[in-house]
Amino acid sequence: RVSITEVSLNPMAEEPSKFEARVVCELFVEEDMLNISGNMHGGCAAYLVDICSTLPIAAYNADGRSGVSQIINMIYHAPAKLGAKLKIISTTIAVGGRTMSARCEIWDATNQRLVASGIQVKMDASPAKL
Repeated sequence: RVSITEVSLNPMAEEPSKFEARVVCELFVEEDMLNISGNMHGGCAAYLVDICSTLPIAAYNADGRSGVSQIINMIYHAPAKLGAKLKIISTTIAVGGRTMSARCEIWDATNQRLVASGIQVKMDASPAKL
């Protein structure tokens, strides 16, 4: 249900010799995303941050590698109700040799408020032992 509406790679304002990737996604809050109170479940928001913050990392890397999650830090700001249009903005923070990080904001575009934000740190997976 997540639609990608924007993908861009731009010079970083603070470090013009480096680039940052930005991906914007949209979707509507549906019934299977709700908790018992009728708001989008916090676990659903964390899932969206996990998936959507991976997209700019994959866009940044020419080979599309996106790594595996090390940590996801979440902050919940406001509820999102059934039918609300969500706009999810994800931007790379740093993409290095083995570690990568991105920030993600989930906005309730219907009510113009920040619902949740998160930062994800990822790393390249270790090769499988034979």
